[in-house]
Amino acid sequence: MDTQPIPASPAEETPELEASHIEPAAPEDVSSPETPEKPKRRFRLPQWVRQRVTAARAAFLLGPWLSYIMVEVLNNNNPFTAHSTEQDLLNLIWYYLIFWLFRMILGRKVLAGGVSAVVCFLFGLANHYVLSFRGRIIFPCDLLTLDTAAVVAKSYDYTPDRQIWIALAVLGGYLLLLLLAHIVYHPKGRQRLGRKLLWGSVAGMVIYLFAFFFTPLLPTIGIYTQQWRTQQNGFLLNFTTAIRYSFVSEPDGYDADKVAQTARSYRSQSVTDAGELPENLIFIMNESFADLTAAFPNLELSEDPLAFYHSLTKNTVKGTMISPVTGGGTANVEFEYLTGDSLAFLPSSTVAYQLYLYDGCPSLVSQAKDLGYHTIAFHPYLSSGWNRTSVYPWLGFDEVHFQEDVQDPQYIRNYVSDLSDYEQLFRWTEESDGPTMIFNVTMQNHSGYSQGWNNLSGDVTVTGGAKPSSITTQYFSLMKESDQAIQALVEHYSQVEEKTLIVFFGDHQPPLGNTFFETLYGKKLDERDPEEVQQAYETPFFIWANYDIPEQDDLRISSNYLGVLAAEVAGLPLTGYQQLLSRLMDVLPVAGTAGYLTADGQVTQEAEELPGYVQSLYREYELAAYNHLFDEKHHPEDFFSLRK
Repeated sequence: MDTQPIPASPAEETPELEASHIEPAAPEDVSSPETPEKPKRRFRLPQWVRQRVTAARAAFLLGPWLSYIMVEVLNNNNPFTAHSTEQDLLNLIWYYLIFWLFRMILGRKVLAGGVSAVVCFLFGLANHYVLSFRGRIIFPCDLLTLDTAAVVAKSYDYTPDRQIWIALAVLGGYLLLLLLAHIVYHPKGRQRLGRKLLWGSVAGMVIYLFAFFFTPLLPTIGIYTQQWRTQQNGFLLNFTTAIRYSFVSEPDGYDADKVAQTARSYRSQSVTDAGELPENLIFIMNESFADLTAAFPNLELSEDPLAFYHSLTKNTVKGTMISPVTGGGTANVEFEYLTGDSLAFLPSSTVAYQLYLYDGCPSLVSQAKDLGYHTIAFHPYLSSGWNRTSVYPWLGFDEVHFQEDVQDPQYIRNYVSDLSDYEQLFRWTEESDGPTMIFNVTMQNHSGYSQGWNNLSGDVTVTGGAKPSSITTQYFSLMKESDQAIQALVEHYSQVEEKTLIVFFGDHQPPLGNTFFETLYGKKLDERDPEEVQQAYETPFFIWANYDIPEQDDLRISSNYLGVLAAEVAGLPLTGYQQLLSRLMDVLPVAGTAGYLTADGQVTQEAEELPGYVQSLYREYELAAYNHLFDEKHHPEDFFSLRK
């Protein structure tokens, strides 16, 4: 019989079996080729590093806000209250564009933020000094005149003031914040933007720039370039808005045929209509010459610095000229006087000499040439300023002279004195063999007024209406020197046999600082009404002759009319364009960037508020001025020039 094997008891099991039950099997070698690889985990930065990356991003995004605050402090604005929501938003968009542009170029947020902030500070600092010295902020046209600015800038005082120290503190704090972010997290190599983010950023910039510059976005929301209260938009927004409005387009309804129709109503006189004309025509635009005691009756001085000017009455036409600029912009006053065109028809804060004039542009100069005058332009300073070396020949000057042509020059401070300037005029008229017309832009009184006291004594001081300072003392002492030079000028030509007519006017009021003028106004400049705004643009003028002319006093006209008035007093035949201006001057004696004054004394800043018949005549002027400057091919015959 078969027997069944008896199972072994646990005690009898082999050691190998016992061990297999007690101990787990040895793990297989993970490096063995037979073992499949486990999926790799996606690498992620530790949480503490990711938090610091977020901090760096936040520091970068904070930069445009701090830069806006910094630049507006330098712009003498309170960045938290000075602007509307729309202005704040548009300013910030520009700052973010600057920061994002440097981010795309440089890659690293920390580096891009630091570079962007420093660039914003430097522009803000430059704007701060321009605002302090000239009473207005930087405009795009200033970039076209950097050579002039570089020369003039040497005469100013650059001692840091409170706004600069505050802005430096903001900049320093932001750079320190970026430095801390850089120390905490400093990745190796260049951080690159993702392709989608890069193209998205570029697309966003293009869309915004197109909307800003080429659509009605700005006029729709009421954003325009500020040229009276230039800080009102904020620096960066006003700068870019000025670019937006710098493109000159035809006035609404412009048609060359309409100008031709106007020309038929104002037919130019002929050169043969001229009677006995002055042998010498001398036009003097005196730098920063202003009668501030007349403009601001509450201003009191230790003595009258313009005693001789105030005494002129015989054979004299006198009055107040409303300049298109204040604190600077001499070339634009020249432009209005010599052409009759108004700066109000051009994009604000552009310089016609730099952008719009052309060779052969009809002017008061070409008119004098047609009448047989030898024409001379003279400015006793550098020839590099305001494109004059090109513009003067274009306007018709036969000779152009600058400081190197002054014989035995005498200086007051750092500039050729008015008296030395006029002595040069004496030589030219004495040496001339025929009729001579001279246009002279002086230099003695140019800002700034902290240049030292070479050949100048501080005789005239402020005694009331404003706080005296070395700056105001220097300026009013310069006015006294100018007045004495005017006396020498008049006395010289009083003894000359040739008939001589002199037209003298200041180009603009001096930049004596906002605080000085706010004290005279008794209010912030932003709070002025239209009449008070015009006060800041007032300069004196006179027309004097060494022969009998009808005397007038207390005239008030804008500079675009003064050349026409000078031609009328001198007895020159008038062009059709001048006849249009003469008629308009009778009903609208002030018309320009500083507003409008009607013959019955109404002051307004808007042409639309003028009486209907005045608007109609002003409209003819606007279309004719555009034709004169921008539609040379369609000039009406014998309208801008005399008939020959």
